[in-house]
Amino acid sequence: MLLAAYFPLANRAECAAQSPTAYQVKAAHLFNFLKFVEWPSDSAPEYHGKWVIGFVGDSPIGDELSRLVEGKNVMGRDLQGKKFQPADDLRACNILFISESEKKRLQPILGGLRGSSVLTVADIDNFIGAGGMIQFVMEDARVRVAIDVGATGRARLKVSSKLLSLASAVTGSDRSTSN
Repeated sequence: MLLAAYFPLANRAECAAQSPTAYQVKAAHLFNFLKFVEWPSDSAPEYHGKWVIGFVGDSPIGDELSRLVEGKNVMGRDLQGKKFQPADDLRACNILFISESEKKRLQPILGGLRGSSVLTVADIDNFIGAGGMIQFVMEDARVRVAIDVGATGRARLKVSSKLLSLASAVTGSDRSTSN
């Protein structure tokens, strides 16, 4: 799967016999989305040549993500994991993970990102139905993804067929595109 080549725990002797946690798997997925999603060339502000994977809310995924991206690069660009507060400019990243703790603020967060090319990801129930792009879902104790290609298309993001083939569900919502 996407995780095999990039999961850092293989280098840690103390973790060799352990299975990765769900949060470690989710962090690895966030990292790998950079390789399987194409952003429009005019989409994002300059990040000083870095890919920025942001997270908002309280979740262990932030710590896992920070460890995972340290010292790594994708397609010649360094990676940065960055914690955001809900009031911050959430458009200042390529990928934004929204934790369960932000469920009550989900609509204002997604509304603030409308018209941007930020890939939104969460493990919140019905995230896709609320307008999100990629939702982590648990199936048979495995982390899987559901993808809304309608939402990614409106954000001018192109999801590779490889990622789509790994998804447990692919939808193509037809929500209003008004800003």
